[in-house]
Amino acid sequence: MISAQPLSLWPGIASGMLLFGLVATGRSDDGQLQLGLRSRIKTNDSAKAEFAVVNKKATWEPQKTALIICDTWDDHWCQSASRRVAELAGPMNEVVKAARAKGVFIIHSPSSVVAFYKETPQRKRAQNAPLAKSPVPLATAERWGTTWCWPDAAREGPLPVDDSDMGCDCPVKCQIREAWTRQIATIEIAEADAITDNGQETYNLLQARGIENVMLMGVHLNMCVLGRPFGIRQLVKVGGNVALMRDMTDTMYDPRSSPKVNHFAGTGLVVEHVEKYWCPSFTSSDITGRPPFRFKDDPQPRQD
Repeated sequence: MISAQPLSLWPGIASGMLLFGLVATGRSDDGQLQLGLRSRIKTNDSAKAEFAVVNKKATWEPQKTALIICDTWDDHWCQSASRRVAELAGPMNEVVKAARAKGVFIIHSPSSVVAFYKETPQRKRAQNAPLAKSPVPLATAERWGTTWCWPDAAREGPLPVDDSDMGCDCPVKCQIREAWTRQIATIEIAEADAITDNGQETYNLLQARGIENVMLMGVHLNMCVLGRPFGIRQLVKVGGNVALMRDMTDTMYDPRSSPKVNHFAGTGLVVEHVEKYWCPSFTSSDITGRPPFRFKDDPQPRQD
């Protein structure tokens, strides 16, 4: 049943604390989402702060959970990034189908190309959701012509990878251009899903359905998944129970840049950054029961 819900349904609003989705669980209710959430907790306040890995189990009710798919476009100006999205999209679609079947609300967020879907019921569902006032102002800053949530120095350290050159890791850097026209077709859009790249529309959709928990997947973690108006920074700041699906993401990072590790190790460092400062992560295994996704070119020993 779809109904308007009070802001108190977003954990942390009443107390002023952001709970990061660390919901204690001793339940094994049929149909519930059982997630293994990994965070990194600061253990000292020295100039070189240290963090301890904390793993907790969480039980999320599917009908109060949304899955947002960030910027998995049909093409990208960086050929390497485009290839990795194409490789990721099939497994991602299987995760989306499994989550949808459990009752999770699916939001497709292909930034800057939602007009491709302007006549669809999924796009109109987002546009027509009742207006909901957020507990804190939504981001208004811009980057690349869109609303953006910039890094928050009061909350997070600097990103662990240098993406100042936009992160293309092709042997010869690709020319930056707007190559995308839609979400990659491999990821199916079902009748009950929604389509938006707008922060207010996203908040409206979540509030209208009493959504307490949000899972994020997609690309690119060091840029769009963190910074978009429907991304991690914004959702955490409005009090959401947020978690990153860490095997269903990628970064824009070139190993020729600092810290000069391979691309996939760089992605792992950004995942750690999210776990330290913003929200926990988990793997798609908690949704599908299958092994986590791994890029075929990833040379690292498996550490799920």
